[in-house]
Amino acid sequence: MYKTAKSWAAEVESQLLPYVDKPAQYLGGEYNTVEKDWRQAAATMALLFPDLYEIGMSHLGMRILYEVVNKRPEYLLERVFAPATDMEKLMRENHIPLFSWDNYHAVRDFDIVGVTLQYEMSFSNILNMLDLAGLPLLVADRAGDGWQWPLVVAGGPCAYNPEPLADFFDLFIIGEGEDVEPELLDLYTECRRTGLSREQFLHRAAALQGIYVPQLYQPIYTEDGRLKAMQVGSDAPARVQKRLVQDMNTALFPECQIVPFAQIVHDRAVIEVMRGCNRGCRFCQAGIIYRPVREKSPEVLRAQAAKALAATGYDELGMISLSTADYSCVSPLIDQLLADYSADGVSVSLPSLRVDAVSVGLANKLQTVRKGGLTLAPEAGTQRLRDIINKGVNEEDIFAAVQAALAAGWNTIKLYFMAGLPYETDDDLRGIAQLARQILALGRSRASAADMDAKPRRPLNITVSVAFFVPKAHTPFQWFGQNSRTELQRKRELLFAEFKHIRGARLNCHDIELSFLEGVFSRGDRRLGQVLLAAHKLGCKFDSWHEHFAYDKWLQAFDKAGIDPAEYAERQFAQEDCLPWEHIDCGVSKKWLWQEWEKAARAEKTLDCRQGPCNGCGICPALGCENRYCESEVAE
Repeated sequence: MYKTAKSWAAEVESQLLPYVDKPAQYLGGEYNTVEKDWRQAAATMALLFPDLYEIGMSHLGMRILYEVVNKRPEYLLERVFAPATDMEKLMRENHIPLFSWDNYHAVRDFDIVGVTLQYEMSFSNILNMLDLAGLPLLVADRAGDGWQWPLVVAGGPCAYNPEPLADFFDLFIIGEGEDVEPELLDLYTECRRTGLSREQFLHRAAALQGIYVPQLYQPIYTEDGRLKAMQVGSDAPARVQKRLVQDMNTALFPECQIVPFAQIVHDRAVIEVMRGCNRGCRFCQAGIIYRPVREKSPEVLRAQAAKALAATGYDELGMISLSTADYSCVSPLIDQLLADYSADGVSVSLPSLRVDAVSVGLANKLQTVRKGGLTLAPEAGTQRLRDIINKGVNEEDIFAAVQAALAAGWNTIKLYFMAGLPYETDDDLRGIAQLARQILALGRSRASAADMDAKPRRPLNITVSVAFFVPKAHTPFQWFGQNSRTELQRKRELLFAEFKHIRGARLNCHDIELSFLEGVFSRGDRRLGQVLLAAHKLGCKFDSWHEHFAYDKWLQAFDKAGIDPAEYAERQFAQEDCLPWEHIDCGVSKKWLWQEWEKAARAEKTLDCRQGPCNGCGICPALGCENRYCESEVAE
């Protein structure tokens, strides 16, 4: 019924590993990996992460899906990462197809190939990996031959606008995959057992909540090339509603986490304290698509921490979420974890902080060695613009956080901002420099006071990183047309001129062209598939890595496809326009998003609903899941 896989282990070990940099990343068999007999599996799945091992192994979502599928004894899931360029070169020269890291099974031999979509600028890597696997890139070229080719599916944040990739994937998973993946595998197994065709399977899969099958939806364009509507097949839902995990306390979580052979970006054990964020920053896609807030209880988290540390031997535990400092039991939980593990030399890290003194205090509590750097994200240089983006931070919060950091001994602070935001003026950009000057002045004042006490302190140094704003689907700023590259270049020069004479502050700006392309694909429609295909043929890959990014090749690809990329990135949508992602339902109403866009124009703030009444975003009634906190009185 199912394929018999050939392992490429001998070829990889003899022809590849002795000749590549960092061969340990390709070995597989790391501690806590799951070993299963391929021949006994009812269905097999390869999970592809379209970036290097060191990035993919740090991703919690991949760890969770690995656990979820392999917990089912009848199913097998193995991991695949993008090989580095030296490895890929040797693979192509030796005609070795892309394989799974776990047992060197060829990706094309799996029943299902799943891809995680974390970032638009990894799209070229996806096509490169499918090509290296020997798979036809287009769905149309994989259809019509029964089950000769594996199903190619995708999920992740970028699936909330799947249209630029619609030509390449059989289906998309919209939302959180823990419940959907097993359901999909069950349906696949049933359809194969009963002799149903690939097309019949896809029609049945479309009936599952959270499954989007692009071939059942056809875009209709106006005469001038604008998207007019999405024509929906008779047995497909008009809008595909996302899936989410209702109860995080009972959700499956990887406690025996894989310990990598090679160093990865976040090399530590982790616990996921909550999902979702209600702060309502108008630029933030994650804050919308991961609603509502669902917290785990401290008891569950302590138990998961104990098992993760015991199973891995790590000496660091990360508390992961979109905004861990917002977890309603964060302070007592930190105290409990420190009491449990500090005597054993285990540190606890809090990767996401609010811009306030309370968060700095939490970070200080976790510091057991000499202070390194502290990261804060004011996002905008003036209060007017912070209100427009609904950041919920004022200058008093920022200065209080800096004062707390200085008092606790920090002498290096990183500040994150965005440029090119809606309604931004040059005074807002100058405000970034002014804020840097004021923070440095606080540092000098603190140092002077220390000198009077004969307690010398190192001078404060700050690094200011400025990213160029990219509008994202399902946010209040989805209607906003991104600034042109010329305008962003002007703003970049203004910033560097402002920082030229500020001693103690270093300014870094993100790549304008990369941000522009991200904007194109974040707001793009199905016609961009031909651009991706052309860019792949020109050799585009690892675009998020500076040394590999080839902007000129991307321009060639757009020119070949006859598409103006600025039309996608810079177009200002009207309220009545049909958006390319209109048929994907994240649970937050479009009406509420438009109201937030209008409030932004008035610089009017919206409170986090845990600090005030329900603000009517629609997520709770739409999905039947309310915000859930670890203490009932917090929600009252």
